Amino acid sequence: MKQALVLITLLLLGISLIRPVYLSEQSLQHAPTVIAIAFLAIDSRKNRISRTSFVCVTLFLWLHILGARYIYSFVPYDAWSFRLIGTSISDWLGWNRNHYDRLVHFLFGILCIIPAAELSEYYGKLSRKWALGFAMLAVLSVSALYEVFEWLLTVVMVPQHAEAYNGQQGDIWDAQKDMALAFCGAALMVGVLVLCRYTRKTT
Repeated sequence: MKQALVLITLLLLGISLIRPVYLSEQSLQHAPTVIAIAFLAIDSRKNRISRTSFVCVTLFLWLHILGARYIYSFVPYDAWSFRLIGTSISDWLGWNRNHYDRLVHFLFGILCIIPAAELSEYYGKLSRKWALGFAMLAVLSVSALYEVFEWLLTVVMVPQHAEAYNGQQGDIWDAQKDMALAFCGAALMVGVLVLCRYTRKTT
């Protein structure tokens, strides 16, 4: 199953690179994608993480591949929803910006808790309870470091290229909102796992 998911992910990545709208930004967007796929490929043979964790990481990669094709700020979900239901999501919810990036930050918090907990158990020899706490801190740390990385790009790159990568869309509080959503997603997932007695059972 794991190897099939790796192949599907590679296929989706290849399809996303066919005549992309923002060709010059794809290499920067997909540098972490290649690293993550390599990690999945290695794990598909060594089985260091569970199938649940593997699926979580894979789903996040699929979300990222879609977002990267449109540099997040221009994922055309409004056009898709208009074709399906005759109205756009933004009109329905009163949105003034593209919120796909916010969705991915929220789902990052949800999807990365179990993999982070399992890795901390495997390499750090932590108990399930402490592993969940570590996973929560890890998700928040990665989210913050990513925002710092985006800020550094903004400093060193010309403005139009920086905006194409970090997708602030004119919101000066974009980084804080993204981190808050990652925290909410992580907290929600930890709460669900505790209620499901994850700390007492194997995944």
